[in-house]
Amino acid sequence: MAVISSDIKFYLSGGAANAVPGSALGGAKSSVEVNPATLWDNVTSAEAAAGDVEYRCIYVQNTNGTDTLLTAAAWISSNTPSASTTLDIGLGTASISATEQSVVNESTAPSGVSFSAPSTQGAGLSIGDLAAGAYKAIWLRRTVNAGAAAYNNDGATINVGGDTGA
Repeated sequence: MAVISSDIKFYLSGGAANAVPGSALGGAKSSVEVNPATLWDNVTSAEAAAGDVEYRCIYVQNTNGTDTLLTAAAWISSNTPSASTTLDIGLGTASISATEQSVVNESTAPSGVSFSAPSTQGAGLSIGDLAAGAYKAIWLRRTVNAGAAAYNNDGATINVGGDTGA
């Protein structure tokens, strides 16, 4: 059976049982799946006025029991709808199925990670092959521009895809 989209799941980082999105700052993969609605905290009025950059680390995992997702890539299929914010992604520095570096707080950038906002699979960040059960860290960077206006439901959609083999 080939890898299907429901086999690709996203998990928080921050320890095996971490369920706090604000603590998803690298480290071990959590068993808790990412909830896009709660991944980021609300932007305070002070952050909106001054501008703010925050980071999260999540893991993408191929949960298929037997098949490999070939030439996997990550991209942002829908960036934030607000003109005052953007989301960028970068691949973690740890190897596939290894523990990613940690940062001390959400305002600290991870070392050695390059961020961009690819909008198609073809332009996506190349993960490589994800064997059954394998995972890879992806860093997210949310930028709130100084003077940002209030915006409800300001989310983005990250996708991972590849060749399913059949």
